[in-house]
Amino acid sequence: MKFKTSLLLLLLILSALTSLPQAKQKQTGTLFIIGGGSRSQELMQSLVNTAQLNKNDYIVVLPMSGEEPDTSYFYISADLRKVCTNTIANLNFTKEKINDKIWLDSVQNAKLIFITGGDQNRFMEIVLHTPVQEAIQKAYASGSTIAGTSAGAAMMSKKMITGNELSGDSVRSGSFKSIRYNLVEVKEGLGLLSTAVIDQHFIARSRYNRLLSVLAANPTYPCIGIDEETAIIVKGKKVTVVGDGQVITLTLPQPVLRSIKERSLVNLRNIQMNILTKGDVFYLK
Repeated sequence: MKFKTSLLLLLLILSALTSLPQAKQKQTGTLFIIGGGSRSQELMQSLVNTAQLNKNDYIVVLPMSGEEPDTSYFYISADLRKVCTNTIANLNFTKEKINDKIWLDSVQNAKLIFITGGDQNRFMEIVLHTPVQEAIQKAYASGSTIAGTSAGAAMMSKKMITGNELSGDSVRSGSFKSIRYNLVEVKEGLGLLSTAVIDQHFIARSRYNRLLSVLAANPTYPCIGIDEETAIIVKGKKVTVVGDGQVITLTLPQPVLRSIKERSLVNLRNIQMNILTKGDVFYLK
């Protein structure tokens, strides 16, 4: 009798547990990172397909990187309107607008967020550690697609290449004529991609010295150089190349952490380099 009673209680407990609401599985959105340059209709169609837009979904453009934000919005929205009929909102946040609840809700609930090119430092000076950054991160966490081109690509990383070169105690616009430790200024980006560093306009502007210097200073981070008219689609750890150009990946299979002098010449061996084109897939750690 005691055994039957114990069995009944166990069944009741199991039944109660299975009837409880299940914890929601953590969702993650998708990153669509464009290396800059012109955007073909095929590339933009790939973006819209990736975002899986329904007719009632809307797109938010964040143009704060641009020197002329309205112009940045105009060109991006023109490209998007060739491939979709969804509403496209221009939300040019300023320091005075970063707490605007209606705008923040609009960002957080957008199915697709597009960050324009320009200057990544200009964008992050407005957005870093503000409710705007939080809204972008929440949108991404809930399944939205976050896209960016040029400067909008660079800031996807947690470690963001600013484009500036470090020279002693000064910072200047980068020419990067050598490969040195601590040559490239790196600041905090949006943090949507925490396991890699992104560079853009890569082949068109021969940015090998810059990215190799970043790799030397951050040996555990894969470095990804995206050329113009090209993008990577990041879904979880899977990365797919789309577009007309190439993507370069630089990694150190066995990173060697060493004590180095400030701005000394880089000395590394066994760097793994891949040149990838449309349809190629690789995986992040």
